Order: sequence, then C-alpha cells, then structure tokens
Amino acid sequence: MARILITSGPTRQYLDPIRFLSNASSGRMGCALAAAALDAGHEVVVISGPVSISYPAAAEVIAAVTTQEMLAAAVEQFPSCDGAIGVAAPCDFAPLVVAGEKIKKTDGNLTLELGDTPDIMMALGKMKQEHQWSVGFALETENGRANALEKLRRKQFDLIVLNAADAMGSEVNSINVIDGSGESVRKFSGSKADAAVAIIEEIANL
Repeated sequence: MARILITSGPTRQYLDPIRFLSNASSGRMGCALAAAALDAGHEVVVISGPVSISYPAAAEVIAAVTTQEMLAAAVEQFPSCDGAIGVAAPCDFAPLVVAGEKIKKTDGNLTLELGDTPDIMMALGKMKQEHQWSVGFALETENGRANALEKLRRKQFDLIVLNAADAMGSEVNSINVIDGSGESVRKFSGSKADAAVAIIEEIANL
C-alpha cells in the first residue's frame, strides 16, 4: 500500500501579532481523505493548518500555521511518500511587512502591500519522481473547468478535483475529478466522506 501525504486546512499570514489573513477552509475534506485512505489500507501523513476538527488517530499529523511552514513540512515529507493530495487552502498572499506590535486603529485608512506566498503543490510537482503522483484541488468561482485544466498542467498533477466555493466549511461537496488528459473520470455530489472515497478510488485507478 501507499504512503500518502495530504495537505489540509487553511494557513495564516500575520499582519501583526494579533491579526492575520486566512480563509474559511475547515479541513473537513482533508480529514475525510485521510480517513478514506486509511480505510483503504494506506499510510497517511497530514500537514494541517489551524483547524478545529480532529484527524483520524491513525494518521500522522504535522501542524503548520503559515504557508511557508506548510511548504517546509511538505518538502521534508514528500520524498518518503508515494503521492500527495493538495487539499489545503494555503493563503496565497502575505504582507510584505509584518508589524512587530499590534497595529493601532486610526481615523484614516490602512494600506497593505501584499506579495505572493510560495506554491506548495508546484514545489512538490517539481520534486516528483517517476514513481510518485500528485493530486490537486481547484476551488473556482468562475471558469471552473478551464481554470482547473490550466492548474493541472502547470502544476504537473496526475488528477485534479474541481469543486465550488460553497464547499468551504460545508459537510458536503460536489466534485469533478479530471485526469491528466483533461477527461472527467468521476463526478460526485454528496457528503465529503463519500466524495473522499470516490477520490481515493480514482487515485487507485492511476
């Protein structure tokens, strides 16, 4: 059986010691994938951002807060894994300057200058060896299929899972699993637990 790396949940990019940029990712899809992979007999290591859920006890869980921390853990773990599933929603932007003290509220507006954070799954795609595979997720608000296909090719995914923005924080998900040729190999709507089983089955079909 395989050793599978799963990135899960959000990351945070701090503006000051109190405030941060993040998103509504709950980690539920990552948790469901970990459970489905374990049930299928695989070994699982989860790298998770801050979440309020609990991952399966049989999974190895590595905590990360920032996108940079999640990247460092993923790069360290990936060489010992057979494949990676990038279901995390890392914060894509970070302030160029992080205040050392709490930013005080004033009567004027606050302007933030943001820069890109590193792309975790892009980095793993460049590391991927012949025996390894990678699966990405695309959460899109428009031009979903086209954007997912572009991401699949750019990040060298073997499969990509397209889902909608309303999946964030929800117990259910509607997915479209697309393979490396751009063909839809599985469509499913239902609980995240059942969606995870469908995804693990399609990975096995690789």
